[in-house]
Amino acid sequence: MMFWATWWVWVAVAIALGILEMLAPGFIFLGFAVGAAVVGFLLFFGIAPGLPWMLVLFAAISLATWLVLRRVVGVRKGQSKRIDIDINEL
Repeated sequence: MMFWATWWVWVAVAIALGILEMLAPGFIFLGFAVGAAVVGFLLFFGIAPGLPWMLVLFAAISLATWLVLRRVVGVRKGQSKRIDIDINEL
C-alpha cells in the first residue's frame, strides 16, 4: 500500500499546515491545508484516484482556496500594507 494513498496521512498534513498557518499568519498555508484535507476526506470516503490525480486535485483546490482567501481577506485594490513598527528596533 502506498503511504500517500492513506487518508490519515493527508489529514495529518492538513493539520500540520493549519498549525503552521497559526505560526506564520497571512493565509499562506491555509489554502494548502484545505487542499490536503479535501484529498484526505476523499480517500476516507473511498474515492482513491492515483497519486498524480491526487496531486493535481490537491494543487487545484489549494490554488482555488488561496485565490478565494486572497479575494476575501487580502489587500483591497488601492490599498497597501504599511508597517509602522520594526521588531528589531524594540
